Formats: sequence, structure tokens, C-alpha cells
Amino acid sequence: MDDRKLKILSAVVDEYIVTGEPVGSKAIMAHVKASSATIRNEMAELEKQGFLEQPHTSAGRVPTYKGYRLYVDKLMEQDPLSEEEKKQLDSMLPDDFITEKDLVESASLALADLTKCATVVANSTPKFSLISKVEVIPTGKRMYVILMITSSGEIKNKVCRLEFDLTHEQLEFFDNFVKQNLSGIPLSELTDANIEKLTEAMGTYMMTLSPLVSELLKMTKELDRDVMVKGQKNLLTCKDFDQTEIITFMENEKELMDFIDSTFSGLNVKFSPETDGFVIHNSSIITAPFSKGGKTAGTLGLIGPMRIDYAKFIPYLEYFTSRITDMITERDETDDDK
Repeated sequence: MDDRKLKILSAVVDEYIVTGEPVGSKAIMAHVKASSATIRNEMAELEKQGFLEQPHTSAGRVPTYKGYRLYVDKLMEQDPLSEEEKKQLDSMLPDDFITEKDLVESASLALADLTKCATVVANSTPKFSLISKVEVIPTGKRMYVILMITSSGEIKNKVCRLEFDLTHEQLEFFDNFVKQNLSGIPLSELTDANIEKLTEAMGTYMMTLSPLVSELLKMTKELDRDVMVKGQKNLLTCKDFDQTEIITFMENEKELMDFIDSTFSGLNVKFSPETDGFVIHNSSIITAPFSKGGKTAGTLGLIGPMRIDYAKFIPYLEYFTSRITDMITERDETDDDK
């Protein structure tokens, strides 16, 4: 496309993001030096090429997802954050935090409040977290609770029903076995094959204690699929969406993980027509990763209508993920010094 068409497409997207109404040629004249007739002809051509569409015969035009894609990839000029804005964003994050999850949740809530969109956090830290503690707690006849705490502050527990009661000797053996073989081990190493080797290493205790080890493996896999959505009410009040679709989405938030798994490698913008099975039509998802120890630890994202203010919201998202990475790094370095 020539420069004039690109400028017109960019102007249509910018106008539509602000007004939510079909954009006519007169509105574009404020952005592009051309007659109304010339702009109408160019907009008609952009419609033929699939970048714009006309909701009604007499109305102006609105961007298609193909138009948004070109806009986001090539035409958009991001609004750089001022120092004052950075200070405002910093004030929305905790000065001190107990776990990384607390920090990321604070950033997620702040981003939802700023953008009036929903936010999503996908946590991949289980791939890099270590097992800090595993404890088995008797709770009743043949009933035991397995408690696991990781280095990233995740706490998981699971009820395990056995076919027999464990003796004090068996519980003590399991406690010592875990300390020697699992404490300080990355969760990523708890594969089926490694668990099988550990179970065999229990010797005569293998038959009685292997169910506990199997449940422990299930717990680590559940951690690996952790996803959290905040600001859902922002979607319910958005006039661009069908409320029935939002309710369906809220009931199936875990399905987001399949999409987010593929977005851990930098800023990613996806539109609902490009995502199989995503129930919210006319929506976009913007995600960016944050890191821990030089490795991707998770993803923070925005879910909103396709006409969100990308130029404004993407810098917010990138700043928060950058600050999360820096604050986790600073905390870990302080802990190492101690």
C-alpha cells in the first residue's frame, strides 16, 4: 500500500479507538491532506483489501482485525511514558512483598484499574521454582494431607486417601526421604521417570509410600498450569461485548493457558479471529513476559475489545513486566547478600 492509504488506515483506527463510532471521510481530513472524495475512494479501496468494513451503507467505516493487525505491527506510534507516569505506576506496586505472586497480583490489579480491561497472569515459575518443603499431615483414618511449599512462595495441599494407616515410623521415613531427595530440587525435574526412580529408592517402604509420591507429582503438574484473571467486571460493562460470552469465558478461564503457553517469548498481540476457541468475539489479548534469574517466569496480559488504546496500554504493560522483573531480581540479590 502507498503512504496515503497507510495514513488513512492509521487515522481510522485512531479515531475509532476514541469514539467507537464508524469513521467518515471528514474526520480523516484532519489527519490526511486530501479531499473528502479522495479519502472516500481510498477508504473504499482499503475495504476491498479487507482492512476496513462498513457496518451500514450510509455509515463510515471501522477497522477489521486485519486492519488492526497492520496497525499494531507497522503503523502504531506508542506513547512513551513520562517520568511522572512512571512514578504513578511505581506507586501502584508494593514497596515490599512476601511472595512473587503478591507482587504480580498487585501489578495485575493496577493494570486492570488503569486500562478498564481484564488482566491475566500465567505463572511459569514452577518450571524454575525449587521445592522448599513437603509435609504429610494425618487428618483422619487413612486420610492424609500433603503440603508443598516452593521457593516462589506457592503453597499447595492435596488430600490423599490410602488403603491403610501409616505408622509413625513410615511417616518419619517419608519425612527424612523428602528432605534428602526432594528439598531444593527444581519442580521441572519431577518428571514421571524421576519419580519412578525415587519410588524404587524407597526399598521396602515403596508399596506403602508410593501413593504419596504420586500425589506429589500431580501437585507439581497443577502448579504448572496456574492462571489468574482479574478485572472481569470491566468486560461485563464493556458495550463491545456480548455478556453471555463474558460469562462463558469467566467459567472457563483455565482454557486461556493453552493460548498463553505460546506467548512467553516477548510482547504478543492476538485478536479473537486469530485464536481458535476463544469465546469472546471482537476482543484482543496483549501479553508480555516477566523474568526471574534470567529466565521467563510468567506472563502478564490484557484482555479487552479490539478497539483498545494500544499505543497507550502497551507501554503500561511493558513497564509493569519490566518492574516485576527488576523487583524480583533486587529481592533475590538482597536475599543472597543476607
